Amino acid sequence: MSTSFKSIRYFIAVAESGSISAAIQELGVSQSVVSAAIAQIEADLGTLLFERRARGMSLTHAGHQFLRHAHQIEVAMRNARDALASRPHTVTGSLNIGVTSLMVGYYLPFLLDRFRRVFPRIQVQITEDRRDYLEHLLVSGELDVALIVVSQLQNYRALETETILRSGWRVWCPVNHRLVSEERIQAAELAQQSLILLQVDELGDATTALWNAGGADPNVLIRTSSVEAVRSLVATGAGCSVLPDMLYRPWSLEGDRIEARPLVQPLPPLDVGLAWRKGAVLPESLSNFLTAVRPTLDGYLPATGGHLR
Repeated sequence: MSTSFKSIRYFIAVAESGSISAAIQELGVSQSVVSAAIAQIEADLGTLLFERRARGMSLTHAGHQFLRHAHQIEVAMRNARDALASRPHTVTGSLNIGVTSLMVGYYLPFLLDRFRRVFPRIQVQITEDRRDYLEHLLVSGELDVALIVVSQLQNYRALETETILRSGWRVWCPVNHRLVSEERIQAAELAQQSLILLQVDELGDATTALWNAGGADPNVLIRTSSVEAVRSLVATGAGCSVLPDMLYRPWSLEGDRIEARPLVQPLPPLDVGLAWRKGAVLPESLSNFLTAVRPTLDGYLPATGGHLR
């Protein structure tokens, strides 16, 4: 995409003034520049944002949707400017981050690296524990922020959240397994296979709901807390597994291939994100953290194999 922040500013001005002629008086640029910027955004998004009329321009439904995101981008840029204006490399303080065992290896290193590059003098302490205990620490004020599965929060009324990504679930199979030939797999049929189940961050509870709904008792070979153990066992033919797509890689560490197929009746998606205690004013350390890592929330995490939400 070639849309620039300046183009987004031009879009907001036209959307709020109702015409290009009114917008250019505020922006101080030519009509052709604004028209070209809007045309570029529409080309990048693949949809029309305005209905052109004889006496102005009105937003389409897609235009109204994009305007909301455009305002969020504008606010994020203003926050970033404020943070940089305060010379973030000189800011001191402390930040307590909670993280579950599943998130430690997949998302924490990338976000932590981003934060330390912007605020290198803020001291970071990390607590790894179960999601329910991290929620307790957030509510009690012992943690500033936690990187957890936010779709399974118990204290959602006391916590603010920001989703990083939403992950569906698929069945992992050895490359030569008979289920690989099926486009979608029934839970009852899967329950008859040898199963390797990952028992971390309450993922096991989610898959238990799958068997309960199907009315079948699963044939569990092993329950393990190691993602790499699941990969190796599946890839070498020991059995199948059901895991979120955010964990999927087509190869094990030994180089054996893993296939993945969707379920006939999919499990509810898993939302991974940041959580912090609700309050009228964000603590400075948390505000700094969100300012530093938010640009990544619409970016790409190398560890995920996919885009953030």
